[in-house]
Amino acid sequence: MIKAVIFDMDGLMINSERVTYDGYVIECGKLGLTMEEDFYKSFLGCPLPTVFQMFYDHFSPSFPMETVLKNVHQYMNDLFEREGVPVKEGLRELLKYLKERGYKTVVATSSTRDRVDKILKQTGLADYYDDSICGDEVERGKPNPDIFLKACQKVQVSPSEALVLEDSEMGIQAASSAGIPVICVPDMKYPAPQYASLASHIVESLTDVLEAFVRRELP
Repeated sequence: MIKAVIFDMDGLMINSERVTYDGYVIECGKLGLTMEEDFYKSFLGCPLPTVFQMFYDHFSPSFPMETVLKNVHQYMNDLFEREGVPVKEGLRELLKYLKERGYKTVVATSSTRDRVDKILKQTGLADYYDDSICGDEVERGKPNPDIFLKACQKVQVSPSEALVLEDSEMGIQAASSAGIPVICVPDMKYPAPQYASLASHIVESLTDVLEAFVRRELP
């Protein structure tokens, strides 16, 4: 019996992956470098220390990652301030359904606490969630299970009583390692077979997740 639903944020709750990619393209271009889409997809959902190392390995140990990341976040923030944060189709309806029926809801994301709090405030979604856990609050990020296990602890449910909603391969692996069923809602990248096999369902949108609850396909 599902008692809590755990949400990833980027690429799952908000349509931010393409914006982030555009930011990296701009910043790498300033350095005379090319940000390939395949390379970008390879680190989706990874914790920041892993992302930093991947950039150093891909480009150079002297790659100015801290500056680039700061500028990419500023690019995103400026765009969201001007145009609003793009919320994924079906998110608000799903959250309303879950809250009305007493499910616990948690955000579990590799993003930092300050960014998560800002996004939840900008979107007006903060009141829909019982709690959140961020990448800078666990020792080991995705694909390790820590963030999802801590999310369960925060709302006092066992892994078997939770459901994870994820878009990334690293998130799917983390949920599977935590012993929590996971539904994948792909964003920029459809999961490779070894990750797809770990998901209980792969659907096109959060509207599909809502419809599965309504049809009682999810207990």
